[in-house]
Amino acid sequence: MAKFVTIGYGDRAGYERIDSALRDAAHAHDARLRSRGAEIGAAGTPRQVRNTEGRGVETKSGPFMTASLPVAGFAIIEAADLEEAIELVSHTPCAVAHGVVEVWPLVEKGRSER
Repeated sequence: MAKFVTIGYGDRAGYERIDSALRDAAHAHDARLRSRGAEIGAAGTPRQVRNTEGRGVETKSGPFMTASLPVAGFAIIEAADLEEAIELVSHTPCAVAHGVVEVWPLVEKGRSER
């Protein structure tokens, strides 16, 4: 099975616009993904970290990337291929609640390739 990193974008207004039965179904879908081994979590407050040329660690509060919707959460899922991964995330809260979910294939590299 291949691994995929997913990033869900959405806001409270979009979440509250959908019928509660659809929200419940989306959360139940997340529970099924967890039972399959997916690691799913809500996004907390990010911290940027830099150590340019090893001269010292600098940190800054807040996200580096920006989008029209805030990052709501992340998951690492397993699927046979990209099409299955897309199908799996298409029923999650961000996907159904006026948000969007990015699906990134996780390309694992050996230590010598980094």
